[in-house]
Amino acid sequence: MATTDVLIPTADRKTGLAVVLTSLLGQTYTDFDVIVSDQTPEDRAYFDSIEIQTLVQALRWHGHHVQLHRHLPRRGLAEQRQFLLEQSRAPYVHFLDDDVLLDPPVLERMHAVLRAEGCGFVGCPATGLGHLDDVRPYQQRIELWEEPVRPEPFAPDTLRQVWDRHMVNNAANPLHLERRLAPNGSVVCYKIAWVGGANLLFDRAKLLDVGGFSWWARLPPEHAGEEVVVQFLLIRKYGGCGILPSGTYHLGLPTTVQDRRRNATELFADLIEEFDVHPDGQARLERLKVRRLEHSNLQTF
Repeated sequence: MATTDVLIPTADRKTGLAVVLTSLLGQTYTDFDVIVSDQTPEDRAYFDSIEIQTLVQALRWHGHHVQLHRHLPRRGLAEQRQFLLEQSRAPYVHFLDDDVLLDPPVLERMHAVLRAEGCGFVGCPATGLGHLDDVRPYQQRIELWEEPVRPEPFAPDTLRQVWDRHMVNNAANPLHLERRLAPNGSVVCYKIAWVGGANLLFDRAKLLDVGGFSWWARLPPEHAGEEVVVQFLLIRKYGGCGILPSGTYHLGLPTTVQDRRRNATELFADLIEEFDVHPDGQARLERLKVRRLEHSNLQTF
């Protein structure tokens, strides 16, 4: 069994899926298998296309187990993510959307940080290369983790205090910040409200401990925010962070979620109580300090 299961939800994006599978072939971190869940309607299904089959065969040739699931009917992204999580067995699960391109060291960097920090997840924002000339200093007020990543007391009535953190992930802000903060490829961790769901690496046990996406049936099929509320819960109990360099580029494909009136974040308060999502306390912070010291040599890739 590989250390990581890469989980890819896809629908109506053959080209996007091909790009992300190609990105996986070039990763410097290789201890992963791949599980794909496709919800494309039958008349447009593309698993059997020569492009996807060639990439699947290449991944298998390089020693990666690849599962392809046709998973219908569509019940929303929370259900699709839960389905993928239930297929996984590895200690780490890496959710990748079907519309991103990755630099070769991305998975290796994310694993090094997650293991060193011992938090619930690490995220890389998907940047928009079309915005390189759109410099937004008013959105680049980044808060760095100077100490080990630790839980933060996120609660429904305090989220507004951290909400603006999400702006550093907009457009090409991560690329502009990377030039200033990580010019030589050194890795920096920063505080987040959430990172978009395009590239998220989770400690599987911690994700399951806060409920995963098991609550999907409480939402209609058309919804958004399923990856956001999970990050809120994990930040509250185990901590989480974003990292630079991101090395993750958004392809700019049209969204597959047209109706976003219902958002999974409306469940945040209920899920805190249902899954007893509360921090582990000071003992965990002391363990993290020791772990970070032991892994300090892994901070540059």
